[in-house]
Amino acid sequence: MIKHSFKKLILLSIVLLLLGACNDNNKEKANTGENGGPIKISVFAQQGASTDLKTNSFTKFVEDEYNIQFEWQLTTQDSTVAAEARNISLASGDYPDLFLLIPWVDQFTQADLLRYAKQGVVLPLNDLIQEHAPNIQKLLDEHPYYGAMATAPDGNIYGLPQLNECYHCTYENKLWMNTAWLDKLGLDMPKTTEDLRDVLHAFKTNDPNGNGKADEVPLSGADERSHDRPLTFLMNGFIYDDAKTRLLLEGDKVDFAANKDEWREGLIYIKSLYDEGLIDPGAFTQNAEAYQKLGNNAEAQILGAGTSSHIGVFVSEEDYQKEYDPVPPLKGPHSSYASYIYPSQPGATFVLTNKASEEAQVAAIKMLDYMYTWEGQTRAHFGEEGKSWRKPNEDEVAIEEEVDAYLKTIPLGENEEERNDSWGAMAQYFQPREYRDSWAQATDIYTSEGYERRLQEATKLYEGNEPSSVFPYWAIWIEPEIADEVAMLQTNINDYINQNALQFITGTKDIDKEWDSYIKGYEQLNLNRYLEIMQEAYDQSDL
Repeated sequence: MIKHSFKKLILLSIVLLLLGACNDNNKEKANTGENGGPIKISVFAQQGASTDLKTNSFTKFVEDEYNIQFEWQLTTQDSTVAAEARNISLASGDYPDLFLLIPWVDQFTQADLLRYAKQGVVLPLNDLIQEHAPNIQKLLDEHPYYGAMATAPDGNIYGLPQLNECYHCTYENKLWMNTAWLDKLGLDMPKTTEDLRDVLHAFKTNDPNGNGKADEVPLSGADERSHDRPLTFLMNGFIYDDAKTRLLLEGDKVDFAANKDEWREGLIYIKSLYDEGLIDPGAFTQNAEAYQKLGNNAEAQILGAGTSSHIGVFVSEEDYQKEYDPVPPLKGPHSSYASYIYPSQPGATFVLTNKASEEAQVAAIKMLDYMYTWEGQTRAHFGEEGKSWRKPNEDEVAIEEEVDAYLKTIPLGENEEERNDSWGAMAQYFQPREYRDSWAQATDIYTSEGYERRLQEATKLYEGNEPSSVFPYWAIWIEPEIADEVAMLQTNINDYINQNALQFITGTKDIDKEWDSYIKGYEQLNLNRYLEIMQEAYDQSDL
């Protein structure tokens, strides 16, 4: 009896072992490539000088966690080189399974996605997201504007953009003023466009740096980036200028700013400042390097005010930095707007192609879904806990003080080599406002450790000063058949705006005599056709 029972027990054990082996084999098969090994995924990426993606510790973490073997196709973070490399890869037909890109370097535009989707090159992600990416699906459901950015007119998601709700980036056209000079001269922060004129005149004539020389530069900027140009900040006292599209929304009608009488008034005002020597001529032509050289002038502090998204753009010298504070939007004859810029760029940085196997598609979307959690985003973007970031102490405060502090970054130590433990900007897929607000920062905003808090507080002066309706350029999809036409129209129109603004301000063109011909010039640029296309795209956006 005992012997018989023992045989039955052995038989049962064998059956259970076989069943377990089958289950293990199924599990292994679901997480391996065709030959039983890791899932191979070829990736096109832009690599910076301080990162080696092949040996990067986050790369190794992802490969181990999702049983992936990456095969990297790398280019630089030079925008021109990176864009050319991506286009060559696609044109050659020898493109990878996956593109992982950085938006400020180069990414797929919405027109790119539609074009390559029609060619069958890029894959729709809808089913993959619904079946394997609950975190991404949740974001799409709860953030309609992100869904609008990601979803093509046919309802498909052909690639995913990064969500980076950088609060201070949302109002990037700021003016920073030397308040130490204001205090010395007994002046108040300007509230109107005419107050600004009076302050700049005092900076120019009353020797606020105290060196006995008339070397003060009342106001400067740079031409390299839109948020460094004085034109936009000053124009917003006359008519709304977003610095990107120059498009307006009047109800549901798409309109244009740079041909209006208010725009003309704004140019006349800015020209008057220029004629009085209150704006640095270099503000309209110099690059970022020259701008910072002006702000860091070694002999004496000479810059009274500068336009930029943050102080570090035009001055890096720490003692000088402490003396600048933000000027709230100025009240002009018609408005006191602040430019609203959606901080995430439309298009896509995560794109799967038809070269990717089903296993690769699933593994890639699962990997990305991990980055759509606070834990995954922190590991991917910042690096290893205890090395590049740590949990805050009880006395450390988040950028928004009512929010619980979640992480504190650890800067590189002196002579410490780059850690190569994160994907950095390539991984900024999930940074909603509440996540960024939870970063611990020093409470002294005039220290380097409190710099992000300083930008946060400055931006609160601008929030809510945009028009009630702003043209939603981030959710506008242009069909590939007219994408080249639209790109040409946009380039020509924006170049025309900027060139003529410079000529009117500096006096190369007489605004009284040549305004009508300037307006007529938009006919040759097909402005009406451009507005027609933008109107149709806006009507189709359901926003």
